[in-house]
Amino acid sequence: MVKLLKYLKHYILQSILGPLFKLLEATFELIVPLVVAAIINNGIDGGAGTGYIIKMCGVLVLLGAVGLISTVAAQYFAAKAAVGFSKELRHDLFSKMQSLSYKEIDGLGTSKMITRMTSDVNQIQSGVNLVLRLFLRSPFIVFGAMIMAFVINATIGGVFAITIAALCVVVFGIMLASIPLYKKVQGKLDGVTASTRETLTGVRVLRAYCKEESEIKEYNRRNAELTKAQFVAGRISALMNPLTYAIINVAIIILLYVGAIKFDAGSLDRGQVVALYNYMTQILVELIKLANLIITVTKSFACAGRITAVLDMQPSLKSGELTEEESSHFVEFKNVCANYGNAAIDALENISFYAERGQTIGIIGGTGAGKTTLVNLLPHFYDVKSGGVFIDGKNVNVIGDKVLRDKCGIVPQRAVLFEGTIRSNMKWGDENATDEQISSAIEIAQAADVINSKQNGLDEVVEQGGKNFSGGQRQRLTVARALVKKPEILILDDSASALDYATDAKLRKSLQSLDYAPTVFIVSQRTSSIRHADKIIVLDGGKMVGLGTHDELLKTCDIYREIHYSQFEKESA
Repeated sequence: MVKLLKYLKHYILQSILGPLFKLLEATFELIVPLVVAAIINNGIDGGAGTGYIIKMCGVLVLLGAVGLISTVAAQYFAAKAAVGFSKELRHDLFSKMQSLSYKEIDGLGTSKMITRMTSDVNQIQSGVNLVLRLFLRSPFIVFGAMIMAFVINATIGGVFAITIAALCVVVFGIMLASIPLYKKVQGKLDGVTASTRETLTGVRVLRAYCKEESEIKEYNRRNAELTKAQFVAGRISALMNPLTYAIINVAIIILLYVGAIKFDAGSLDRGQVVALYNYMTQILVELIKLANLIITVTKSFACAGRITAVLDMQPSLKSGELTEEESSHFVEFKNVCANYGNAAIDALENISFYAERGQTIGIIGGTGAGKTTLVNLLPHFYDVKSGGVFIDGKNVNVIGDKVLRDKCGIVPQRAVLFEGTIRSNMKWGDENATDEQISSAIEIAQAADVINSKQNGLDEVVEQGGKNFSGGQRQRLTVARALVKKPEILILDDSASALDYATDAKLRKSLQSLDYAPTVFIVSQRTSSIRHADKIIVLDGGKMVGLGTHDELLKTCDIYREIHYSQFEKESA
C-alpha cells in the first residue's frame, strides 16, 4: 500500500485539509462533555439559573454547527483526494497492462485484470477515503477522552487507559487475522469473474451444446467457494463489535461504580461523573468506527498488494539489445525456437526460412502446429527462446516495437471491431486516412457490399466487438483496416475462415495487385488459399516439415499432400 501513496502527490492539500477538519470537529466534540458538566454543576446544582443553562445550550448548538461545517469540509476534501487517487491509479494500471507483452497478459488472465481495474481499485478508494476521515479522528477522540479523564480524576483515567489497551489488543489482533483471509476472498472473486466472463463470451456455444445446467453448477461451485471464504473472513471480523461492546460496557460499569464511590467521598461532583460517562461513550462510538475502518483498510491492503504485483511486472520482451548478426533478406527466421511460459516443449523448433519484399508466404498445418505463434514473432509479440527473427536485415529486438509494428498490418485469428463507426475502425490503420483511401482498402478487402448495404455507409454504427456484423463481414473489415495502413508486411492469420471460396479467391487476387507490394504472410487451413504463394511453410508439432511451392510440396511433403487431397475431395463432392 505504501508504494501506492505516490498517487496522492497531486492531492497533498486535500489529504492534509481533510484530516485537519476532522481533528477540528473532534476537538469540539471533546469540549461537549465539559459544557454538559458545567450545565449540571453550575446551572442545575450550583443554582446559576435558567439564563446560564440557555447560554451554555447555545454554546452546545454553536459547537454542533461548527462541527457540522468541519465534517462537511472534511468529507469534501477526503472524497476529492480519494477519487483523484483512484483516477491516477487506474490510469497507471491501465497503462501498465497495455505495456505488458502477450506473455504476461496470458499469465495474468483477462478476468484478473478486470478485477484489479474495478473491484480492487474501488476497494482501495474506499480505504483512502475512510483513512483520511477517521484515521486521525478516531485515535484523537480515544486518547483525547483518556487524557480528559486523567485531568478529571487520575484513578478513573487509569480505568480508561486499561480499557483502551484491551481494545487495541482486540482490534489489532482481529486485523492481523483478517488480512490473509481477505486476500483469499479476492482470489476467489477472480474465479467467479473468470467463470462469468467465460460464460458470457461463449453463451452461443453453451446453448448449442445444451450445457447451461453444467455451467450453472460450475458457477455455483465457484460462488459457493467465494461465499465460504467470505463467511470465514466475516466471522473473524464480526467478533470486532461484540468484543469491543463487551469491553466498553464492563468499563462503563467499573466507571459508574468507582465514580459513585468518589462522588460519595466528595472527590467527584455529579457533572464530572456524567462527563466521564460521555467520554467513555465517545470511545465506544469511535472504536466501532475504527473497527470498521480497520476492516476496510484490511481489504484495501489485500487489494493494494494485488495491484502492486501488476504494477511491478516488467515486460519480458527484449528490446534494443545490440546484436552483430544481420540478414541480407527482408524477412528471415534463423533457427528460431519459441515456447510459452518456459514450457517443457517448444511451440516452435528450429524454424529457418526467408522472404523478400512483395513475396507471399503461406503457412499451413494442423491445429496446434505453431502457425499463429510463428506470425506473432514477426511483430515481436513474443520473444524467441533461441535463434533470431530479422526484418529488413535487423533483429526485431533492435528495431524497436513501435517502428516494427508500424511496418506491419495484422489481421488476427479473432476478428475484432471496436465500438464506434466503420470509419473510426478503419482509421486505426491510419488516423489521417481519407475516405478515398478507406474506400479503396474496403474494395480490395471485398467489403464494399458491406458498406453499400448499410444506410449510413462509413458512418454506420459498430457495436462493441462488432456484434452487429456477421463473422465474414467482420473478417473483411479487419482486413480492410490493416490495408488502410499500407503495411510493408501484411499478416493474415486465418482471416478468411468465414469467407466462401469465391470471396477468398477475389481477396487473394486483389492483394497480389497492390501497388506497394507488401510481403504477405497467409495462415490458413485451406490449401486453396495458399496454393499460389511464392513459398509455403508446412508445420507439424512446432517443426517445419515442408517448404516450397504448392506443386513441390505435393511431391515431397506427405502432410501437405494429405491436407490438400482431403480438401480437394471435399470440394469436388
